[in-house]
Amino acid sequence: MRFFEQQDAARGETLRLLFLFALAVTATVIGVHLALVLCWGLLKLFSPFPLDFPRLFFTVNVGVTLLLVLGGWWIETSSLQMAGGAERLARRVGAREARPATSQAEQRLCNIVDEVCIAANMPRPMVMVMPRHEAINAFAAGWDEDDAVVAVTQGALDLLTREELQGLVAHECSHIHEGDSRLNMQLAGMVSGLELVWGFGDVVRERGGVAVLFGNAIMAIGSVGWWAGRALQASVARQREFLADARAVQWTRSRDGLGGVLRKAMTQKAQADRMRADPPWPVSVQHLLLLARLTERGGWFDAHPPLALRVQRLYGRPMPPLPLKETGATEVTWV
Repeated sequence: MRFFEQQDAARGETLRLLFLFALAVTATVIGVHLALVLCWGLLKLFSPFPLDFPRLFFTVNVGVTLLLVLGGWWIETSSLQMAGGAERLARRVGAREARPATSQAEQRLCNIVDEVCIAANMPRPMVMVMPRHEAINAFAAGWDEDDAVVAVTQGALDLLTREELQGLVAHECSHIHEGDSRLNMQLAGMVSGLELVWGFGDVVRERGGVAVLFGNAIMAIGSVGWWAGRALQASVARQREFLADARAVQWTRSRDGLGGVLRKAMTQKAQADRMRADPPWPVSVQHLLLLARLTERGGWFDAHPPLALRVQRLYGRPMPPLPLKETGATEVTWV
């Protein structure tokens, strides 16, 4: 795997998508104004009285739309920052701090996190375990490296070899090192702001009369902007997954580590019915997971690429799934 080339490609594609996201926001702002100009023109066409554009028509239209977008972004990001940090988010999904003194598997996990952080030249995040989740999964959270958590499921501890667990941890540490959580939260805030434009149009429409025309116009543009924002946010997230995969290979110097995780996840996907006992993942965490949804196929609104595509990028060719079996590294060694 040419991991440096794949990293450069993922970063370049991320920049292109962020530029398109900025264009989508700009187009929404201008589009609302043009839609209102069109509505006003229709009123002038059918009105028996002369109707001139109100004073500051452009300024008010653009200013209010920008206020909605930026205000929604500020509210959303502020609420996420005030949620209590990465540790609190992890505890909300049932994670607890790793206990290396009582479990060989959790001691192994902590050692691997230390090794990866040394290879990545980054501060060590808090290591947490999700004991109620039997499927292979993990996530990293935190606005920066000083407030970061890597949480791994019990299923990952039970079913992954040391090399595979190292690949999984390296993937999650890449998300922290590259600031992916912060980037995603910022984009989520902007998408929330675009949704507010649609909501504002709905409020205007409810006033009845001529306002229905203007409200529908705002809702139409706001809806297009919101869907475009969501699609671009998901596209950025998929590129960051490719970047984290390449980083994991760079730091571990092994494609079989993360490759084994993804190939076992392919088996896990085929046996998804057996994983139904796991507690459901909250929406606020799903985009952070190594495997957000086993049903993801790389659609416009999927935050993760298909597993088969990620495996093919690692090996340069399609690879079959790997069987799920206990590694035997979970026994208690001392108390």
